[in-house]
Amino acid sequence: MRHFLKTLGMAGAVLVTPPALVPSAAEATTTESAPMPSNRSFQIWIGGFRHRALAAGIRPQVFDAAFRNAQLLPDVLDKDRNQSEFTKPIWDYLDSAASDSRVANGKEALRKYARLLSEIEARYGVDRKIVVAIWGMESSYGSHRGDTPLISALATLAFEGRRGHFFEGQLIDALKILQHGDVAPDDMTGSWAGAMGHTQFIPSSYLAFAVDFRGDGKRDIWSDDPTDALASTAAYLAHAGWKKGEPWGVEITLPRGFDYSQTGHRVQKTAHQWEALGVRPVHGRHLPDYGPAEVLLPAGARGAAFLIFHNFHVIGRYNTADAYVLGVGILADRIAGGPGIAADWPRDDRALTFSERVEMQGKLTAAGFDTHGADGLIGPNTVAAVRAYQRSIGMVPDGYASLDVLKHLR
Repeated sequence: MRHFLKTLGMAGAVLVTPPALVPSAAEATTTESAPMPSNRSFQIWIGGFRHRALAAGIRPQVFDAAFRNAQLLPDVLDKDRNQSEFTKPIWDYLDSAASDSRVANGKEALRKYARLLSEIEARYGVDRKIVVAIWGMESSYGSHRGDTPLISALATLAFEGRRGHFFEGQLIDALKILQHGDVAPDDMTGSWAGAMGHTQFIPSSYLAFAVDFRGDGKRDIWSDDPTDALASTAAYLAHAGWKKGEPWGVEITLPRGFDYSQTGHRVQKTAHQWEALGVRPVHGRHLPDYGPAEVLLPAGARGAAFLIFHNFHVIGRYNTADAYVLGVGILADRIAGGPGIAADWPRDDRALTFSERVEMQGKLTAAGFDTHGADGLIGPNTVAAVRAYQRSIGMVPDGYASLDVLKHLR
């Protein structure tokens, strides 16, 4: 599942960058111009891998059929060697995630597949709008499922990629899928990084969670029929702990003088406790009560604020990036006819580049505000360090890793 791949590159409590493992052409910058390996060395690697695959239970005829047309894919290696140096601000990401066209197409998908989605919701208890929103986020409702040959892509990454061990495991799992007969080798296509089908499962997640919803003997997430893919997504969320009938979160307003140390994933309170602190929903008079909840500020004190519940974190099992979960939740709400985000964003600001995030972490640690490493990932430790630094110099301590904070550190 694509969500798992993204967890390798994104983490944190208040993410200000979109969850993108694969940068766009405009965003990608090559970190190093390494020579491409030869096809001969690739074929030698396949010979060695064949022994390991057979030892893992893959039948020789399955392996040979899968690798009959396997090729080294230089484009895949090029993408794997690229890093996303420039990233979108959260507001640009959410504008795209819940764009008018994606909302309209989601409403049409909800109408077209109403009977199927009702059956899926009845079986797994997962809100159909969330399932449709994930479908929209992952493949634009099936229109962009990826056409890269999966065996070639995974073999290329296992052979020479930066995460060879991980991708070799995915490749063996892909061979297990072929061995089960769910799909033919030529039809097993997807993204360059190994995500497949309407809702972009990676092979290991497919083996663990994909379902044969109609009982026809195959778990088919690749064909034009989205039945098994949508059911598999609901099954995954149900397994992750989805609570039926509960929302992911609500947009809120914070009172003047609010204590921003109370924000982030490390602080949970009940709706009654938040209301006592002056937190109010943007729509309605009272906060909904669905157990312990957190205040999320994806763009700091100057942007929108959200109260997030248990199901926010369940969606986060699909993709750990807060921006992605917000995208799914907001898209689902708009598909249901709800309003968009009411608050303004600090659109005069910009997201930090990867190198700037590393620089910020280094400078924070040097100033006595330990981020526990400088990896460019804005996680809970960095948020806490930013908040402590902001407080020390009289800034609003919202924990937001902004360009303004970096300029003060410099």
